[in-house]
Amino acid sequence: MLKLRLSRGGTKKRPVYKVVVADSRFARDGRFIEKVGFFNPLLPKEKKERVGLEAERIKYWLGQGAQPTTRVARILGENELMPMPANGNNPNKAVPKKERNKKEEDNKEAPKAEAAPAEEKK
Repeated sequence: MLKLRLSRGGTKKRPVYKVVVADSRFARDGRFIEKVGFFNPLLPKEKKERVGLEAERIKYWLGQGAQPTTRVARILGENELMPMPANGNNPNKAVPKKERNKKEEDNKEAPKAEAAPAEEKK
């Protein structure tokens, strides 16, 4: 299966990615069929040098059945080469456990507080 995906380059802690067409069985930074762009995540989002894409070649490979990875699909969506993918489920794993527990307690208490005033109005 053909994939449009990112291949990492650059030095330690200074990544630069190539957008490549590769067989899904090949290693991430290994053999690829064609380089169709680049992505530099260290630059601000406003700079046009952050992403460079060869639109005609990308459209060709999408027509041949190549599937973009999640990150590449977002990059292509931002550059209007394909529809923007739907946002995925973002779990609360990044939130510290103490804050997560506070939010859960607040959510449990909120319905009880709303139910009490409704009974008083009757």
